[in-house]
Amino acid sequence: MKRSWGRAFLKPGAAVAAAFLTLSGPPSIAAPATAGPLLETAAPGRGQLSFGDGVELSVLSSRPDTVMGGTVLVRVTPGAATADPEAVRLRVDGTDVSNVLRPVTVDKSTAWEGLVTGLPEGTVEMVASALQGEAEARVELSNHPETGPVFSGPHQEPFVCDTADFELAGGGTLGPPLDKDCSAATVVQHVYRTGDGKWKPLPDASSVPSDATEATTSTGVTVPYVVRVETGTVNRSIYETAVLHTPGEAEPDPWNPPRGWNRRTVYKFGGGCAGGWYVQGPTTAGVLDSPMLARGYAVSSASLNVFGHNCDDLLAAETMMAVSQRSTTVLGVPEATLGWGNSGGAYQAHQIADNHPGLLDGVVVSQSFPDMVSGVVPVITDALLLREYTAKHPDRLTRQQQVAVSGFGRWESIDLLAGKARRIDPRGVCRSDLPEEELYHHEHNPEGARCDVFAAGANVYGTDPGTGQPRRPLDNVGVQYGLGALLDGVLDVDAFLHLNEHVGGVDGDGRVVRERTVADPLATAAAHRSGRVLNGGGGLADVPIVDHRFYEDDLPDGDLHMRHHSFSVRDRLSAANGTADNHVMLVEHRDRAEGRFSSSSALALRALEELDAWVTGILEQERTHPGRQPIETIRAARPKSLVDSCWIGTGKDAEQVVGEQRPLLAGQGDRCADAYPVYSWPRGVAGAPLASDTVACALVPFDAERHPAEFTEEQAEHAAEVFSEGVCDWRAPGRGETGFGGTWQRF
Repeated sequence: MKRSWGRAFLKPGAAVAAAFLTLSGPPSIAAPATAGPLLETAAPGRGQLSFGDGVELSVLSSRPDTVMGGTVLVRVTPGAATADPEAVRLRVDGTDVSNVLRPVTVDKSTAWEGLVTGLPEGTVEMVASALQGEAEARVELSNHPETGPVFSGPHQEPFVCDTADFELAGGGTLGPPLDKDCSAATVVQHVYRTGDGKWKPLPDASSVPSDATEATTSTGVTVPYVVRVETGTVNRSIYETAVLHTPGEAEPDPWNPPRGWNRRTVYKFGGGCAGGWYVQGPTTAGVLDSPMLARGYAVSSASLNVFGHNCDDLLAAETMMAVSQRSTTVLGVPEATLGWGNSGGAYQAHQIADNHPGLLDGVVVSQSFPDMVSGVVPVITDALLLREYTAKHPDRLTRQQQVAVSGFGRWESIDLLAGKARRIDPRGVCRSDLPEEELYHHEHNPEGARCDVFAAGANVYGTDPGTGQPRRPLDNVGVQYGLGALLDGVLDVDAFLHLNEHVGGVDGDGRVVRERTVADPLATAAAHRSGRVLNGGGGLADVPIVDHRFYEDDLPDGDLHMRHHSFSVRDRLSAANGTADNHVMLVEHRDRAEGRFSSSSALALRALEELDAWVTGILEQERTHPGRQPIETIRAARPKSLVDSCWIGTGKDAEQVVGEQRPLLAGQGDRCADAYPVYSWPRGVAGAPLASDTVACALVPFDAERHPAEFTEEQAEHAAEVFSEGVCDWRAPGRGETGFGGTWQRF
């Protein structure tokens, strides 16, 4: 939706005041508007215009405190007083820059917009005035280097550049980096789509090739299927933005966008995690997305928005913000920005929408997780502990019992998920071209760069001054592994106690040790406060979410993308907001999606189109029902066809079953659950809630009398020793758990 990131308003004679956003508050939202076309009758020198009795100064391209690279798109709304258009002035730190302003139409009124460039780094005061300076509005800007950082904290070091290996859409590469921040010159190329579905470089920028096809956009505009692809660097990331742009059209600017653009942007987030540190990344999530581009969407992505290159959602948010700013200064303000992400891309979409509201207006996620630190890391580390336990004690648990303890749908998932625990191993997955002498080694280089998720998040979690290592929000003290299996009779008490006595934990190097893992309390508090544990009560509460999943819980070799994670997100939304009415689940067989999340998948593309309709409806509701609570607007705007559903069957004729999706195993009479059962995970079996948002559980003393299982006197004494520090009370807030600290935090 169209955002005005900051605005100031003063009536004539009123005291001058700064009007900019606090670091933790949500962005200011103006009446819906974009950088509009020139208003010919309002050109300077054509007589008097009707102004207001005040002046409003709005920042359109970013929040005032997050400007990057010295460029900002602004709007001055003079109001309804009468004055000479030449009297509308704009000053930056006292320097008159009024020459950049042009008159535009905004909601049938006249405003003045301009692209201000060359801002100095640091704090900048921008002042708009009219009525010979009697009415003024001020906004304080904070301008940051184009290479960042802004709010994500100090840059990762070392950092490997990939511009020389980045392949451009029209051929060639970005070339060698220009500086230590991996910068490269911006490149604009055009490609076109042939009738047989291939992309080719445009040979002549002034004409359409004879073999080019046409595209008819979602707004009904038919144009040659030629795409402008801009590639460059910002925030130390390589970015791409693609949009329909007909040869012969002028180079786009905010007031002359390409005719084929539908005024919406899809921002694509890429998956992965392991290996996502200390590298720029040689790919984005891909912007030559034909179904999206053909419908008129601009498509943007960046290398640091691929979790396989950057497994840090905070840096991903900053990168998306930087790319969106750049795109806005080229194309203008989009009516909406829609997030699109699978797996690791879903982390980003969830957390960016929640922690940095205003960047995304709605998201389509697939194979989703709530976050890394609470949604995934406990699952993979517990799988590692279970695998190592059974390797050391091969005669203790049968395969059936192992599955019951894990909660997974298949025994093979234990080994597969245990392998994913390499992302907490500081030497687990380091890209081969990282300098060996700069990498961590527990003996030879203990201060070296660590290739793990906690080091990637060290700006949030902090560093232990005693060890020099990143603090870790990871804990399993008090977890009663296999409790559900014990209560179901799959384990006996002795097997349950032996497992919990010997399961152990993981040390700072990701190795299995005898002692349980104890979370650093400062890291735990930071994880909750900062939104690294997805809260759901920030910006995510006010945007529509379409959760698409092609079912993989029953893959022969197991899988990480288990369906229960979608329900974890829904439960967090409900806990934070009292409702999850902005969350819709769509589930299908993986064969229908050909085992991948892509706009070429019928259901995934439908999800995007219905999300677009939902966001469009929200815009309309906001215009016709101003002041209504966001969730009421979201409910009123949701398309009737977009409801919780599953598709049973593998072909095009699969049956859609409409109904609320529920976290059930098969055999309970729910058709969707029977087709796509929802399995548990080790801590779910141990009694953890479905929200799975506890880092370190609250502890209570083990009490055999109150325990749901029956213990002999000898077993009770043994259990008290095994759980000498207590057992988890999942109903209470976790140890070190804090409230959400608000949006747009800085580190």
